[in-house]
Amino acid sequence: MEYKYTNKLVREKSPYLLQHAHNPVDWYPWSDEAFTKASREDKPIFLSIGYSTCHWCHVMERESFEDEEMAEVLNDNFVAIKVDREERPDIDHIYMSVCQAFTGSGGWPLTIIMTPDKKPFFAGTYFPKRSRMGHPGLIEILEKTIESWNKQRDRLLAASESILDYLNSDSGADSAGELTIEAAEKAFKDLKSDFDSEYGGFGRAPKFPSPHNLQFLLRYWKLTNNPDALNMVEKTLRSMYRGGIFDHMGYGFSRYSTDRKWLIPHFEKMLYDNAQLAIIYMEACQATGKPQYGEVARQIFEYVLRDMTSSEGGFYSAEDADSEGVEGKFYIWNPMEVTDILGEDAAAEFNSYYGINEGGNFEGNSIPNLLHNKEAFDNIGSNPAEGYRIKVFEARKKRVHPHKDDKILTSWNGLMIAALAIGAKVLGDKKYIDAAEKALTFIRSRLIRNDGRLLARFSEGEAAYPAYLDDYAFLIWGLIELYETTFKAEYLKLALNFSSDMIRYFYDKDSGGFYLYGSDSEQLIVRPKDVYDGATPSGNSAAAMNFLRLGRLTGNSDLEEKAYMQLKAFGTLINNHPTGYTYMLMTLLSINSKSQEIVIVGDREEQNARRMLELINKSFQPFTVVVFKDADTLKAGITDIAPYTKEQKMIDDKATVYICENYACRAPLTNLQEFKDIISDRVSGGQ
Repeated sequence: MEYKYTNKLVREKSPYLLQHAHNPVDWYPWSDEAFTKASREDKPIFLSIGYSTCHWCHVMERESFEDEEMAEVLNDNFVAIKVDREERPDIDHIYMSVCQAFTGSGGWPLTIIMTPDKKPFFAGTYFPKRSRMGHPGLIEILEKTIESWNKQRDRLLAASESILDYLNSDSGADSAGELTIEAAEKAFKDLKSDFDSEYGGFGRAPKFPSPHNLQFLLRYWKLTNNPDALNMVEKTLRSMYRGGIFDHMGYGFSRYSTDRKWLIPHFEKMLYDNAQLAIIYMEACQATGKPQYGEVARQIFEYVLRDMTSSEGGFYSAEDADSEGVEGKFYIWNPMEVTDILGEDAAAEFNSYYGINEGGNFEGNSIPNLLHNKEAFDNIGSNPAEGYRIKVFEARKKRVHPHKDDKILTSWNGLMIAALAIGAKVLGDKKYIDAAEKALTFIRSRLIRNDGRLLARFSEGEAAYPAYLDDYAFLIWGLIELYETTFKAEYLKLALNFSSDMIRYFYDKDSGGFYLYGSDSEQLIVRPKDVYDGATPSGNSAAAMNFLRLGRLTGNSDLEEKAYMQLKAFGTLINNHPTGYTYMLMTLLSINSKSQEIVIVGDREEQNARRMLELINKSFQPFTVVVFKDADTLKAGITDIAPYTKEQKMIDDKATVYICENYACRAPLTNLQEFKDIISDRVSGGQ
């Protein structure tokens, strides 16, 4: 295909940057070349940050960046830089903080205007080309900026220095402090007061799944037996599944709901959401004993393994909300379309089941949902419309599909590896562990430099960017889950090795906590630490939990101490607003629980050993770590990693369990019923 315009993004690998490679705007990637040009020509930088499946990024591109008049203004007066936020979360985090400081809010597309030495003086998100409905237009903003740059530059520079001082202010010094269980109590009360008892979730609209809030509540329930915590989890999980935020035809969850009922999604699907949601649905299955929650996780995995997995085993990043330039077009239906596929009688049954009608619920069409059907969740394993659903799904395949962002991110792959490993354990399906191990093999072969440094992104055959904190933290999480499912000591060893690297590259030896990017990475205008648990847990929160689990699995008290230091490094910050840090609070709950360390010694193929593992796998034991030691000493590689297991042996040639709880160890036992009595303390909950 011949293009009228081609800019420097054409050499990039990011799907998002490549989407803009033929704009009339003379885009540059983030590079020395761009900043040198801006400095040499004495021009400000126009920085635009987004991602390939972002609806409003597409809108702004169509309105402004494909517009020749706008391109002329940008090309003549600015150096324009495009950044993929998923490739460069370090850049995105810094300039999103700028936007939030300037405007009180943020989002994508992120629009920044800054000096050639990267100091911002203007920030915002989406802007139409010209002013409308009180919303300033981008072309007017640029024209005013040009005038100020030429005539009142001192004011712009003063603004940039002011915001830089704010970013560089040592706010981290005020974040340290003691963190007590009262912070978890406050988080529970705040979540309860914000809970929507009618539709589940928190707040009104838009509603985000925020799986770590639900994970926190499950652990709070486990620790306190407070039924309200479990009720909030169950109500939210059931409501989300019944709503349109879940794709009832092809499975998988959309990013968030634009309405209170979970009916109308923002249709893009993100790998990280589906990984975390699979985990919380499986935890709910364990906690309640209700298989329906596990079935939702199975459907999520079906979507991911079918649509989001590369031939080499890595997981793709996201699917767009738009197709053919229209948001949600791929996912919505009208009754006649279904009739054409199924015939009149079957269509009537199908449409009634999924709420598809002439009036529609989204711009004249219908998003399939089960909100009107209260029994649908309980019947999830025996859907009466399943045969029809398959036919409609097959017909949907012929539509123009949304764009798929097929770059592979180490961090999000770590989350999906964790989810699949848990899936193999809870749901008992070997294909999930096969997929998790294949993804890990992909990362080890494609995303590790020759010197051992983990990398962040793989796209079109190229691995790039030194991995960020989240890459290490989430991959270590995945490795811990892989170990506790397969009990292959190599995964625990790899988790320990990556933890050592993470400390070396990211740890702040003076104030504690971990920086977002490494000491060996490009050094930007500030080096932030992120602890807020947003769409995903922060790398700092995940690191705290990893250290606690690794310390208890291996008997390494230094690692456990690192978890305590994480809580202390951010204690005051968390105390001030605990609901913003619910994943970090999960570590606090673990520390305050009667934690168990279980070592099983035996042959995994032997019946009693298998039953012991099944008992653990089916029950919700979030404060327990499990080690399996092969009775064959030649296979017992765990003793090198966890020396405390060296003297633990089988008794009378039977699978033997060693349980330590709250720093005290029980006598070893071989009786399956005794073991069951110890761990079967599950509390039944409500809905």
